[in-house]
Amino acid sequence: MWDPKEFEQHWQAEFPGEEAPVMRLGSADDMRQELERCRENLKRLQQVLAEEKFKVAYLESSLSRQQKPVPRQRRKVPPPPPPKRVSMRDLLPPPPVIAPPPAPDPDYEEDGGHTESFVLGNLLEGLRVGLLLAPAGDSPRHSSPERSSNGYLSSDREDDDSVDFNYGTDGYDAEGNEEQKSSREGSETMPYIDESPTMSPQLSARSQDSVDGVSPTPTEGLLAEGESESDKGLLMRKLVLSGVLASEEIYINQLEALLLPMKPLKATATTSQPVLTMQQIDAIFYKVQDIYEIHKDFYDNLCPCVQEWDNKTTVGHLFQKLVSQLGIYKAFVDNYKCALETAEKCSQCNNQFAKISENLKVKGPKDSKEQPTSVTMEALLYKPIDRVTRSTLVLHDLLKHTPVDHPDYPLLQDALRISQNFLSSINEDIDPRRTAVTTPKGETRQLVKDGFMVELSENSRKLRHLFLFTDLLLCAKLKKATVGKHQQYDCKWYIPLADLVFPSVEESEPIPQLHATPDHEIEEMKAKISVLKSEIQKEKKSNKGSSRAIERLKKKMFEYESWLLLFSPTIPFRIHNKNGKSYLFLLSSDYERSEWREAIQKLQKKDLQAFALSSLELQVLTGSCFKLRTVHNMPIISNKDDDESSGLYGFLHVIVHSAKGFDHSANLYCTLEVDSFGYFVSKAKTRVFRDTTEPEWNEEFEIELEGSQYLRILCYEKCYDKSKLNKDNNEIVDKIMGKGQIQLDPQAVQSKNWHMDVIEMNGIKVEFSMKFSSRDMSLKRTPSKKQTGVFGVKISVVTKRERSKVPYIVRQCIEEVEKRGIEEVGIYRISGVATDIQALKAAFDANSKDILMMLSDMDINAIAGTLKLYFRELPEPLLTDKLYLAFMEGIALSDPAAKENCMMHLLRSLPEPNLMTFLFLLQHLKRVAEKEPINKMSLHNLATVFGPTLLRPSEVESKAHTNLASDIWSHDVMAQVQVLLYYLQHPPISFSELKRNTLYYSTDV
Repeated sequence: MWDPKEFEQHWQAEFPGEEAPVMRLGSADDMRQELERCRENLKRLQQVLAEEKFKVAYLESSLSRQQKPVPRQRRKVPPPPPPKRVSMRDLLPPPPVIAPPPAPDPDYEEDGGHTESFVLGNLLEGLRVGLLLAPAGDSPRHSSPERSSNGYLSSDREDDDSVDFNYGTDGYDAEGNEEQKSSREGSETMPYIDESPTMSPQLSARSQDSVDGVSPTPTEGLLAEGESESDKGLLMRKLVLSGVLASEEIYINQLEALLLPMKPLKATATTSQPVLTMQQIDAIFYKVQDIYEIHKDFYDNLCPCVQEWDNKTTVGHLFQKLVSQLGIYKAFVDNYKCALETAEKCSQCNNQFAKISENLKVKGPKDSKEQPTSVTMEALLYKPIDRVTRSTLVLHDLLKHTPVDHPDYPLLQDALRISQNFLSSINEDIDPRRTAVTTPKGETRQLVKDGFMVELSENSRKLRHLFLFTDLLLCAKLKKATVGKHQQYDCKWYIPLADLVFPSVEESEPIPQLHATPDHEIEEMKAKISVLKSEIQKEKKSNKGSSRAIERLKKKMFEYESWLLLFSPTIPFRIHNKNGKSYLFLLSSDYERSEWREAIQKLQKKDLQAFALSSLELQVLTGSCFKLRTVHNMPIISNKDDDESSGLYGFLHVIVHSAKGFDHSANLYCTLEVDSFGYFVSKAKTRVFRDTTEPEWNEEFEIELEGSQYLRILCYEKCYDKSKLNKDNNEIVDKIMGKGQIQLDPQAVQSKNWHMDVIEMNGIKVEFSMKFSSRDMSLKRTPSKKQTGVFGVKISVVTKRERSKVPYIVRQCIEEVEKRGIEEVGIYRISGVATDIQALKAAFDANSKDILMMLSDMDINAIAGTLKLYFRELPEPLLTDKLYLAFMEGIALSDPAAKENCMMHLLRSLPEPNLMTFLFLLQHLKRVAEKEPINKMSLHNLATVFGPTLLRPSEVESKAHTNLASDIWSHDVMAQVQVLLYYLQHPPISFSELKRNTLYYSTDV
């Protein structure tokens, strides 16, 4: 809530010596109303400031002309403008017939007087928005949008988070060009919309020296004395339209350059050696031809209107027609991500297309002698996005300088309304444009990728934020925020990409001694987080739930999640500076490691030079990181808004069918990852398909989801070189052939039918099917209706039929696991192939003679999965419905002696087949846990896997204490885990000893 003291403290830090305004804001609604009022005041003051600046410039100009007229007999050529400074006059096409301007008086210029050119420059300063609507190849030194001196964006778009960074704004330039800052001071209330190609994502630096090539506009006679305010407005209107025309020409040239390779690509698509398929071509160039035709038609109709200018000329109908076709842009925006991904994948797979896409030629304006500039396809694909997001700006300026009684006024009003409505409907779909940082020497440095990562430094884990720029990798730590100051990063180290290398496994040093976090601590932390999450939900639903209590719980959950994020990663990612030190990061997923490595290697393909940053350069670059970052928060639940999806909880059934697109035979397998508690974990792995280009696995897996939103599939080539194997405990030496991910759409996967899909990765296509079932549905027990078979039949019936104390299926599965699977990493945690499990289930149900043969040949994870499935499908839990509440209450007892008596008595209360089977399983699980250093399965891990399976009550009993399906770690589930863990940690329990002990302890605890 509102804290007046904190506000006053921040105010005094920002405005020393000034008394803070008093605002009585008692609720969130009061704060929203005050915010709207402040925004309205800001708009009004910006308008007043712009008007006053206009009057000052105009009056100074008029006075200077009266005091010192410009001699007209002198015809010297005026000096050229300073380098890398493009004025408004450079952006305007020449009017049809206007005499050349008089030469300025050199003495007059030295005195700092105001010539007509200077006045025009000031008058036109405010038109930058309208005239720079489309990319114009401006200096790379500018960035968009520029902040005004009051700290707010001087823009019609209220984007408080959109900030820029460049050396020019700080007045720092290694070459001493101080004009960069002063040239903008006259327009600090207007947004500087930079259309430079260097502002587009990862644009080739070859374009940075290009300029618009639009002929300068002579200034003589533009502001004649005695002209009316209406005439001035109409003159400004013409200048805005001239700028629109110039920018349209540049935009059309860019679209032409983008379309140029489309026809030859389509021609080859039908041949025996296509560069791209028709489907790929359609994805990359989707709607570009339509956009080109719309703007070519607009340009052809607007051009004669501007060339034959008349104050009565109307253009509103042209803009109305243009905005009525903006729906084409919606289709383009929706396909934009697909177009980029397709182009990138095709570039990786086809060198011919890669060369084409890296070097598209954009011609200059027709009246200029400028040579065509080289631009990447990625940059050109961004141009329509860039243009449509600014479509309202030119209409706003045009309307501003159109008299209310002009025929165009209502047409432009309507066009502006349509444009604004369209923009508001697609704004959420458009990714923010990457901002470029310009180095002091004028080179373009862009942020390509950033994210949180755990660095192993001095034998301890440190949370870092890694920033990958086009020429360097920077590792930073977020400083603690101090009152009155913006949060900033502290640079820990950086490596120029020219000096960065990835050491191979055999070259790298072993990981320093690392105290790995025990699995049970990780699981316990997950349990604590889930309890807090449940408590937060209860507080929100409670009418008396206080915001202070919720914030306290969220703060605690943030601490727990941060700990989990820091201590769960184990996969090493090494980076080496060939001039010195090596650095080691720990990741939770091989997918992330591959992404970072590929992004760095892609940049290293360019001609990079080694360099060293000065302390000032490093300070400024690090200061930019806070503004440039794209990952703002750690990927944890407590950072999510209440309306964000909490993900899926339950079981995802996935069948990995096959893969195609490999260029050579290899030993291939896939792994499946899902996100859980903010990071990705590997959940399943197919068998290795040997020596093939088209593996057909057809393996089904059941993957447990804990708030998951994404499924990843990674395709590997198996490495059998023993010299490379397991140098480090968690090293992955197999080669990634491809990787991809899909978002888990609840509506798509929650249907009862299988949903088939394809993930494309580096030219490889992996086919798979999936369906989702909630945790309640997966673990639901149904009353026993069958007397034959073993699955779904009461354990007492099975043991009586078999004349055994422990069911045959339990004995055989445990025997096989102990024979060859007790050292298997993740035994009972890693999913077995579902089809194998179903085959074993059918064999046991039919009492097949081939069971022993099948068990010896079957993958060990499938056998472990069969055992879990047997207990899960019992019509009543092994520890019985009758005793369920007693177990829940017994484990909650605080007194150790009372708990011991209660828990032992509950075991004695079990039916004999249930007790014998439970003790048999208990001893087996203890033997598995003894191999924890090898199989990574602790007692806690095993209790987590088996606890709910052995205790979860049947459907009838569970109705009384059902929990939210989304809360996988409900209080009941946690208690179920704790019950089994108690017995696993207890000294050996024998059946005979239990029966001899006749101590009575009521189950009604």
